[in-house]
Amino acid sequence: MLPELLSQIPADVEVGSVTADGAYDTRKCHDAVADRGAHAVIPPRKNAKPWKPSTAGAIARNEALRASKYLGRAIWRKWSGYHRRSRAETKMHCVKLLGQSLMARDFDRQVAELQVRAAVLNGYTALGIPDTEPVG
Repeated sequence: MLPELLSQIPADVEVGSVTADGAYDTRKCHDAVADRGAHAVIPPRKNAKPWKPSTAGAIARNEALRASKYLGRAIWRKWSGYHRRSRAETKMHCVKLLGQSLMARDFDRQVAELQVRAAVLNGYTALGIPDTEPVG
């Protein structure tokens, strides 16, 4: 699915990086990301073996595999920025907790409903952020 998703982005738009979970650790996905000139942040599978370095995607994936084995999976996730994916996924889970579907039928009211949901989420997020002040 990833190559089809990337093809929906216009060719003149620069893609810096693509983050996906381990299910996307395939040659087709890594090659599609490399063809767009982007950096793939996809964790190698636990039993991953190096690929023949025949394409740019395979070379990049082998580097990620080498780094994750050297650093360990947990440190690799922080070092590569993979943890950002889980933050986005958690926020989408919170959005879904406010309701799986929209109640309004009119488009303008649907937009307003989504804006209210975003305001509620932002309010809860603001409650959890501590206020820090310098001491001394």
